[in-house]
Amino acid sequence: MLQNIKYILIKLKLIQPSAQDIHKWTKAKQAEKLEYVLEHGNYKTRKLAAEALGEIGYSSSIPILFRAINDNVHNVSIAALNALEMIGCTDELGTTIINKRFNWVKNKREKEAKREANKNKKYKIYVWERSSKKSFERVKEQLKRPMR
Repeated sequence: MLQNIKYILIKLKLIQPSAQDIHKWTKAKQAEKLEYVLEHGNYKTRKLAAEALGEIGYSSSIPILFRAINDNVHNVSIAALNALEMIGCTDELGTTIINKRFNWVKNKREKEAKREANKNKKYKIYVWERSSKKSFERVKEQLKRPMR
């Protein structure tokens, strides 16, 4: 009874579910509550809900997990990808999207690691002379010489 009242308060957006609530819903295999939290929760609960949906493994939550891939928080999108992989999304579109997204995440992490590695590296910057400055200096030298 208390859990139902708490879920109503969550739906009214008065409170956010805790990790314990998500854990209880995972044990009870209440996918509809987890799907709601994945769509409307804060970033921590969205991540936990995506992981929980992967543990439950219902194929009915695949469309919601596909929408969660485009989440602004990268941890949520990665959790959704992992959940889709755990569920075993076997259609061609699903595997293509999962592979491309995992490659994107891998490339992003490699770029960040490369940036961190080159953070303290010092570069030599050469100062090039402007051609207009050179021609001005040449004209000054010519004016100093006597005319013939």
